[in-house]
Amino acid sequence: MKVKLKKLNENAIIPTYGSPFSAGADLYACIDEDITIKAGETAFIGTGLAMELESGYVALVYARSGLACKKGLAPANKVGVIDSDYRGEIKVALHNHSSEERTVSVGERIAQMVVTPYIKCDFEEAQELDSTERGEGGFGSTGRK
Repeated sequence: MKVKLKKLNENAIIPTYGSPFSAGADLYACIDEDITIKAGETAFIGTGLAMELESGYVALVYARSGLACKKGLAPANKVGVIDSDYRGEIKVALHNHSSEERTVSVGERIAQMVVTPYIKCDFEEAQELDSTERGEGGFGSTGRK
């Protein structure tokens, strides 16, 4: 699948895949200078890119495991959603979950993006739902013995 990208900044880096079987393409920080994020704070990091997705597809922005585990930096909203009709700059709200200041460097990989199809639903109110063995059990209920 081809996805059109527009560089909004000449220094923007086109997303790359880390291996032939990577599902997520790395997004890179397109910033004028390194940005320090204080412990417990969030900074919006631009990629310098805008994108055009086909209708029926969405780009989901996830944490990079190395950045999240080693530095404590991950998207503040956990998963960013880029709809097919959005044409603005792709930005990542990086939150510093660590207890120390962390620095994001110019050109650093800051998140990963997965492009995937989605199903649009017609929601319909019902008075009753089909019963299941699980029923209303939630939050850890399937692990009970």
